[in-house]
Amino acid sequence: MLVESPPEQRADTAPAPPTRRAVRAFGLLLSVAILVLVALASIAIGAKELSLGQVWHGLFEDSGTYGDVVVAERLSRTVLGLLAGAALGLAGAVLQALTRNPLADPGLLGINAGASAAAVTAITYFGVTSLSGYVWFAFFGAAAVGALVWFLGGSRGATPVRLALAGTAISAALYGYLQAVMIMDEAALGKMRFWTVGSLASATDSTITQVLPFLLTGTVLALALARPLNAMAMGDDTAKALGANLNRTRALSMLAATVLCGAATAACGPIVFVGLMVPHVVRSFTGPDLRWILPYAAILSPVLLLGADVLGRIVARPSELQVGIVTAILGGPVFIFLVRRRRTAQL
Repeated sequence: MLVESPPEQRADTAPAPPTRRAVRAFGLLLSVAILVLVALASIAIGAKELSLGQVWHGLFEDSGTYGDVVVAERLSRTVLGLLAGAALGLAGAVLQALTRNPLADPGLLGINAGASAAAVTAITYFGVTSLSGYVWFAFFGAAAVGALVWFLGGSRGATPVRLALAGTAISAALYGYLQAVMIMDEAALGKMRFWTVGSLASATDSTITQVLPFLLTGTVLALALARPLNAMAMGDDTAKALGANLNRTRALSMLAATVLCGAATAACGPIVFVGLMVPHVVRSFTGPDLRWILPYAAILSPVLLLGADVLGRIVARPSELQVGIVTAILGGPVFIFLVRRRRTAQL
């Protein structure tokens, strides 16, 4: 005759359900695996198809064949996509936390517009023609607009609403300036149009080297702000009671977003919706804790950016569709869906 175990013994021997932390950690590892696969696809897929053997040969053996040259060019493009995607995702997550608006993105504070306006000015009025030349104009344009938005938003007394309003107003003015310059200067129109749509096609080792220090600095700063931004999400009074310095956190958040988005925009032009979509989607399964949102955004944003870049190469063979256009086409319907869902939830 079988003897039934006491209830407490059965409970002790039963496997414990996985904790939410373990599930999140597993999801992070799975995201890294997906990123590796997308990065390999970015190297292998293009106007010229390459086999896995050719990709392996081009990555680890240097014989100077045509396939190896293609792999080397695509490797720079893929690395820039990884860095720029992570930067845009982190910047979007920080800005959404700073403005307390889950539909915010780096373009909300005029950072993209500042970089675009500075690059177009360099091309049109200073005769700068190389990427290594106007990448610095674009970066400092983004930084200048970030500082201006912080000042107009109230500086030490800045609030999320003031920052968003100041960024929107400056963006409108700068995009008006961009349109005026493009209309008046037909000679530079082609170059400016190519740059302002956002592209990874001009990636070089030099470009990566120039923006890498800024991207690393911004990434470290953004990750360090997870705890104080979590405190601010509970309200200013609660954040103060928990010991958070509101003015310092807002200033450092603006700095991190400006450095990340400015460097990414300077390297590959203004790419929209990446910083909006990924943090918003990530928040749906990680919850509001930025200690998880930021790492997930840094990993999954390059997945979206590189995936869009690969898609742009496939749909327009033997030419290609720029990644900024692909993300805009994909992001428009997603943004409308998010707005409608948010509105429905508020009713």
